[in-house]
Amino acid sequence: MRLRLRNTGDVVDEYRFEPVGDIAPWTTVEPQSLRLYPGTTGTVELTFAPPRTSDATAGPNAYAIRITPTEHPEATTVPEGNLTITPFTEVRAELVPPTVKGRFRGRPKLAVDNLGNTKVTASVSGSDNGDQLSYDIHPSNIQIEPGRAAFVKATLKPRQIIWFGSKEERPYTFAVKRSGVTPLDVEGTYVQRSFLPGWLATFLGVFLALAITFLTLWLAYKPQVRSSATEIEEAGVSTLPPSPSAPAAPPAPPATSAPPVTSAPPQTTEPESDSGSGGGSGGGSGGGSEEQEKKKAPTAATAVRQLAAADPGRRHICYRAFVTGKGWTAPECDGDTAGTVGQNRPLTALNIAVSGVNGTASAAFVHNPDSTNGQGHYIEPWSGARDGFDNYIGDSKKDAPAMLGFTINVDEGKRAVCQSVHQHDRGWQNLACDKPDEGEHFIFGGTLDNGVWLEAVKFTV
Repeated sequence: MRLRLRNTGDVVDEYRFEPVGDIAPWTTVEPQSLRLYPGTTGTVELTFAPPRTSDATAGPNAYAIRITPTEHPEATTVPEGNLTITPFTEVRAELVPPTVKGRFRGRPKLAVDNLGNTKVTASVSGSDNGDQLSYDIHPSNIQIEPGRAAFVKATLKPRQIIWFGSKEERPYTFAVKRSGVTPLDVEGTYVQRSFLPGWLATFLGVFLALAITFLTLWLAYKPQVRSSATEIEEAGVSTLPPSPSAPAAPPAPPATSAPPVTSAPPQTTEPESDSGSGGGSGGGSGGGSEEQEKKKAPTAATAVRQLAAADPGRRHICYRAFVTGKGWTAPECDGDTAGTVGQNRPLTALNIAVSGVNGTASAAFVHNPDSTNGQGHYIEPWSGARDGFDNYIGDSKKDAPAMLGFTINVDEGKRAVCQSVHQHDRGWQNLACDKPDEGEHFIFGGTLDNGVWLEAVKFTV
């Protein structure tokens, strides 16, 4: 546009022109100054060049030119006008991230940028080939001011779960729709993983085949099952089978995790000692009398029965330890120490008995000379006994492996049992208890480390 200026003064003057206002950066005045004689008129040209960005707001925009006379600067004047900028739209969208993974859902985000100079109203929808996914989009309708961005959260859910097998890629598209404009499509990929890994299906198939084979052989040969009780050398470790009314003890659990608790501690019957002298040995002395002395040694059951008789209203636990080089210790009860401290003598077996807690069950974790991972292993299934009877874990034979730890529970895992152990080169460990109210139905004492054995123990119930 042109700006006309007249010098109404009586002297020659020079006038300087300066754009002011919001659109001044886009305004050019040519020439920037003009010299006029009195009574003469001059013209300058104004050129406006707004950029194609969101900064150039659509609609009328005020502008002004400051005119400053050199001879009379106090007579500055500022003529004003309006420049109407026409609207334009430019929308850009992208997925963050473009690929999402999951078994049951994926959560991508759609970023929509308004690069135009006018407000944009749009809706967002999702689609895919085969209708394999469902879409939860929030918000589904958006309004974006010029130069701003909006983020749309989406949740993708597969209509079918892949239980086994490899992962599958499911392409999908988000469409940003505006009135009278072709929708803007943004493509992404949802990688659906299987619920269970493929190797597990193979493992279950092999396991099922082996189970069917075993069952077939079992039914074909029809083995006859019989039970017998034998005396175990030196310590008399109890291996009596559980009574018919109690569930069988589970197999020994793996060394990398604590064993599962039994639904109820297995019940056993107290072994009977020989009542007659000689016992068919001809009444001889020497070895026969020494064996009788061993049978008369007090066990954990002996001690706990005495406590129960003296204090029938409380719960009690008694225990003794088989110490390498010393043999069985005297029974200790309710938090006293069984074993040795500082003598470098490992425990190889424990004898435990309880009263007032409806029985106990336990398993021993011992040194493994063939270990490849630096850990011991379980050598036996769970063994158990009801109130007032002896329960044995570990081995009291010569050269028996050192005990590294144990697992124990009482009263079908409904009451708490606490333990503290003294470990070689580590000393006493903190007292720890199971938490039946929180789903912990057993307690593990000790360590999995193949080089750290137990030297002494304490128990309470």
